[in-house]
Amino acid sequence: MTEVPVKIRQREIPQGGYLDENLTPLLNKIYLARNITSKDELDYGLKYLPSPLAMKGMETAVSLLAEHLKADLKILIIGDFDADGATSTALMMKGLRSMGAKQVNFLIPDRFKFGYGLTAEIVEVAAQQAPDLIITVDNGIASIDGVAAAKAKGIRVLVTDHHLAGDELPDADAIINPNQPGDEFPTKNIAGVGVAFYLLLALRSRLRDDNWFSEQKLAVPNLAELLDLVALGTVADVVPLDHVNRILVKQGLARINSGQACPGILALIDVANRKPGNLAAADLGFSVAPRLNAAGRIENMSIGIECLLADNRETAHEIAVYLDGINLERRAIEAEMKQQALHDLKKINLSTEKDLPVGLCIFDQSWHQGVIGILAARIKERFYRPVIAFAPAGAELEGLKGSARSIPGLHIRDVLDAVATRHPGLITKFGGHAMAAGLSLPTDNYEKFSQAFSEEVKRQLGDMALEKVLITDGELTVADLDIDTAMLLRQAGPWGQHFPEPLFEGEFDVIEQRIVGKHHLKMQLACGSIPVDAIMFNIREGDEAIARGKVRVVYKLDVNEFRGRKSVQMLVEHIQPLGII
Repeated sequence: MTEVPVKIRQREIPQGGYLDENLTPLLNKIYLARNITSKDELDYGLKYLPSPLAMKGMETAVSLLAEHLKADLKILIIGDFDADGATSTALMMKGLRSMGAKQVNFLIPDRFKFGYGLTAEIVEVAAQQAPDLIITVDNGIASIDGVAAAKAKGIRVLVTDHHLAGDELPDADAIINPNQPGDEFPTKNIAGVGVAFYLLLALRSRLRDDNWFSEQKLAVPNLAELLDLVALGTVADVVPLDHVNRILVKQGLARINSGQACPGILALIDVANRKPGNLAAADLGFSVAPRLNAAGRIENMSIGIECLLADNRETAHEIAVYLDGINLERRAIEAEMKQQALHDLKKINLSTEKDLPVGLCIFDQSWHQGVIGILAARIKERFYRPVIAFAPAGAELEGLKGSARSIPGLHIRDVLDAVATRHPGLITKFGGHAMAAGLSLPTDNYEKFSQAFSEEVKRQLGDMALEKVLITDGELTVADLDIDTAMLLRQAGPWGQHFPEPLFEGEFDVIEQRIVGKHHLKMQLACGSIPVDAIMFNIREGDEAIARGKVRVVYKLDVNEFRGRKSVQMLVEHIQPLGII
């Protein structure tokens, strides 16, 4: 079974454009290729954030929250079990406490018992704490039954979310979500933690106008101190890094790199063998977020939130070490599941990628529900087609849980919506984004759903070729293959979804190579007479054999720090023998 071939193309750069004479020609070219049209779009000052009141429902939400805070009523935050949900929950806990809330607590649904969001079942658990107000963070926009159950018990509900709304909205007392119908907030890409941050900004403004802080002899909180949480949650949720999100991430990274982050984030950075000072968004996404996410995948995200809420370094470090251990367990489970999935695909005698369904569903009775999202992403990357990985929902829940990952050009939630419309009753429930979604269905419906999913994907993709395309920023000169350029590119971000980190291509001679860490290929490449260290992570079968003689590589230029010494290093994403394009 072969994998999808890779094509290499260069980004198109507008002709005659020039953003800023203070930028190097390389950065000007890179920014122009990412559709930056003004140097103001590269200004990441907080003054460029749009007003919180531009978000629909904000006035109502703030009035509701201020009423409960001033009356010292019980507030319960119900979050999601991923990193966005964890940072959103910790953010609301810290923010409300700083504004004088004394009775505020949180509850995270156990994904293996209750599933996602504000369900009627989790409302029963929440009711044991007798809250006066439930605030959902990073969930709730689809919680029709859960909100109704809360209201029936006399509990008021404030929904804060960023996921796409369905045809019906919950009957909550207030909803803020830039993706709800009629909302005119300038960006629809803000993460759940960003929505929660905006609610706190608006609440602080209201309380300040009401003289609340002076009456209570409270210092007006500096909410910028919470931007470390906003940055981590935004990067972890892989939302598009438009100007607003880049501001939030850039500001949060600045606090983290100056050592002003909360003890929990600093501890997670430490156990990931990173150091504040020169961290980039990628470090949050690939080193910090997985250790936080592991709690929600394997055990309970409450552990991760306790880490983020820890007041001192000792407690935070103890929890972070525990989370690191959970992440190692997650990685072992993931590796086993991936090996089994690839083995099962080969067993079906699929000779080429053309034999694979256009929309691929995979399932095994032994798979871990908390890891299927990562598995779907890995298989999608390998065969470049939308993938849904399924696992049993667990002892407390019937049926199957699925986690979907898509490719550019296919809105995966729209696909699930179309399948549900064409085949009523096939899917129990679903929700998500353009690139990722979750769903539940009865076990007996799996085969029929797999076929319906592939047919719908094929219908929506039309003639679009299933080929992986690496879009590069061209070739770097020999003079640019140095530590100064690598440092410049690292600091020029934050890079991320829809604002991709610069990717380059070039022809090199392989001087030497060896396998390190079992699955990584360490190389020394030469461009002319200049040698450059390079590494390719998680190589596939055959990559080592290719890395000989002259090769064309696609790579990122990065900074490698070892024992206090910084050097330039190429992070190789693709390698092929010279002459094959």
